[in-house]
Amino acid sequence: MKALDYTVLTIILIGAINWGLIGFFDFDLVSSIFGQMTMLTRIIYALVGIGGLYAISYYGRMQTEI
Repeated sequence: MKALDYTVLTIILIGAINWGLIGFFDFDLVSSIFGQMTMLTRIIYALVGIGGLYAISYYGRMQTEI
């Protein structure tokens, strides 16, 4: 389970950095590397979204650790 958590956190960090670049500099790193809405770009965006949904489970697990 830990490997999945680290993978999801890495994907979420990639998404957060990309959104920060968009917000501060109007620069979409993912689109500039992989192309504007190519299949690979859409997959990366989808993985970030799924990772965010999975990260919601961290809240429930934090309650059990306290």
